[in-house]
Amino acid sequence: MTILRTTTKLKTAFAGMVASAALLATPALAGPEAFAQYTGDRTEAVDHSAWGTFLGKYLKTEETGPNLVAYGQVSAEDKQALKDYIDGLEAIDPTRLSEDEAFAYWVNLYNSVTIEVILDNYPVDSIRDIRSGVFAAGPWKMDLVQVNGEDLSLDNIEHDILREYFNEPRVHYAVNCASIGCPNLVAEPYTGATLEAQLEAGAIRYVNDPRGVSFDSDGDVTLSSIYKWFKEDFGTSQTQVLAHVRRYADDDLRAKLANVSRIDGYEYDWALNEAK
Repeated sequence: MTILRTTTKLKTAFAGMVASAALLATPALAGPEAFAQYTGDRTEAVDHSAWGTFLGKYLKTEETGPNLVAYGQVSAEDKQALKDYIDGLEAIDPTRLSEDEAFAYWVNLYNSVTIEVILDNYPVDSIRDIRSGVFAAGPWKMDLVQVNGEDLSLDNIEHDILREYFNEPRVHYAVNCASIGCPNLVAEPYTGATLEAQLEAGAIRYVNDPRGVSFDSDGDVTLSSIYKWFKEDFGTSQTQVLAHVRRYADDDLRAKLANVSRIDGYEYDWALNEAK
């Protein structure tokens, strides 16, 4: 399938998305390393209301289990509104934001672009059906956005910027890969002002869901593959990974984990997080 999105669009029309014209993009250093520093104060914020409106229409939230997206119901008008929102984010210089606001910016950019990729290739059974190349499942290595003149892929945003520069393991509960096994896409856009509470809520929700931690009849524990793929973000050993999980476990799960000293397996469901 072909990604329909291009990154050469008129962006200045969306400058009103931000609280200050000073946030408009300026020439940057080369590569993701250009996004290592964030110099803004806490009074400037990005307007993510268009993303919130989209989520309010098409994200189906549940008390337990994964939140689902009604991809097949998205109107042409709302597809364009999503593209316009992403264009507006591309026109911002995130290095002029505070660290919390920048973190929220990158997470919202990642999640909205992921939804856009699914919509541009819909219908698909899994995001992995959208290939970056003959031997590369998933769209993660495609250059999909341009920020400060830098072409960026989803991998660049997640691994080369968010994980590299923010030292925040809870990023894995915030970015969403449009899959059942992933931590939830949430209904409220991330913001600098609400970031800490949102990250905590995301961690608690996922750890206490069977997608994060589950037990079989013998008491063996299975964790999400996220804790294997990105083990270094949670600790240097299984003991430290389990300590991270216990931190967010509710009383029942913490009791089950009390005598657990090893992780018996990992699993992940790549099926599309679609509300049929």
